[in-house]
Amino acid sequence: MIRDTSAQDRLVEVKPNRKRRLMLIGAGVAAVAVLAFVLPQASRLFSADASVSASRLAFAVVERGLFVRDIAAEGKVVAAVSPTLYATSGGAVTLKVHAGDAVKKGQALATIVSPELTNKLAQEQSAADAMEVDYLRAQIDARKKRGELQKAFDNAQIDQQGAERDLARYQKAFAQGAVPSMNVDKAKDELQKSKITTLHAKADLGTDSDSLNFDIKSKKLAHDRQVLLVEDLKRQVDDLNVKSPVDGQVGQLFIAERATVAKDAQLLSVIDLSALEVEMKVPESFARDLGIGMGGEITGNGNTWKGLVSAISPEVVNGEVAARLRFEGDTPKQLRQNQRLSVRILLDKRDNVLTVQRGSFVDESGGAYAYLVRDGIAEKHPIRVGASSIDKVEILDGLKEGDRIVISGTDSFKNAARVAISR
Repeated sequence: MIRDTSAQDRLVEVKPNRKRRLMLIGAGVAAVAVLAFVLPQASRLFSADASVSASRLAFAVVERGLFVRDIAAEGKVVAAVSPTLYATSGGAVTLKVHAGDAVKKGQALATIVSPELTNKLAQEQSAADAMEVDYLRAQIDARKKRGELQKAFDNAQIDQQGAERDLARYQKAFAQGAVPSMNVDKAKDELQKSKITTLHAKADLGTDSDSLNFDIKSKKLAHDRQVLLVEDLKRQVDDLNVKSPVDGQVGQLFIAERATVAKDAQLLSVIDLSALEVEMKVPESFARDLGIGMGGEITGNGNTWKGLVSAISPEVVNGEVAARLRFEGDTPKQLRQNQRLSVRILLDKRDNVLTVQRGSFVDESGGAYAYLVRDGIAEKHPIRVGASSIDKVEILDGLKEGDRIVISGTDSFKNAARVAISR
């Protein structure tokens, strides 16, 4: 019979390990905490339509405060008055100045040699002199003719007076029976004839005088017309000396020395340095808010000058509109053509306005919506925006102070309603 080993067994008392128990309990609590933290995040991730890393996005907080709308850009100095001079007649040109020379108003800058125009002036001047002689001769002839007509009228009056005396004498003699009635009748006929002669002489004097006056006036008008033609030709000949219309500086020469040019050809330009303006390019979105007379600041050479918007181009080129500012007051002396200056135009200034930093979300959505960030989820939210400046945009509706939105990078959202933002 085989004996068992029960006699060798002994009961071993196991003492509880409190440290291990505490570690297990701690691990369990940590696991529960992790699950409590992860499960909401996981549920939000699963509820989102997409997930985008926060490093690819830019955020901004909606704030309330001062809102200043202005336009800041770089401008260049341009001449408000920069006339280009043209050839008034064809011919050979002799330049008397060089590019960059300072000139005064009325100073001759170039001379055009035009034999054709000079000869035409001489011919027309000669014709004017001949017409003046004709006009003077007509006056002399008129005076001579008037003298002859006056003489004939005076003689007719004398003859009439003699006929009246003869008739009176014959009538007196006939009454005394000294002469026959035939002599009286003859005297009456002579008187009647002299009266008719006097009437015609008087009529000739008036009619011929009017004719003579008309002839003189015609000669005078012809002479005056010729004088005007000569004066115009003199002006054209004088314009062959191309003169500066302003005080300034010679800009660009468009021809070479002694070049033969046609009429209306460009010769040179003159820059009036006393009337300078600053030209700047304004984005199309801001151009509609610009107006003539708006104030601005021009900065350069360590100085700041006040300016006023003087002109706005009606044309949009490459998404920009050209605008000009003139200096308020005297033009600074130290500026030069095409010099670069900084320009700032104040459009609007208001306090207590709800704004957010401007970003691509305004251009991408047209200001119709924004992605509002809450608990790591960017949710598409309708908004309404107002005026915008270079760095801010006014919020009219849809957001409140303290809201955090995505201002850049929303193109990666692909228009999703909810987007999870991962770290």
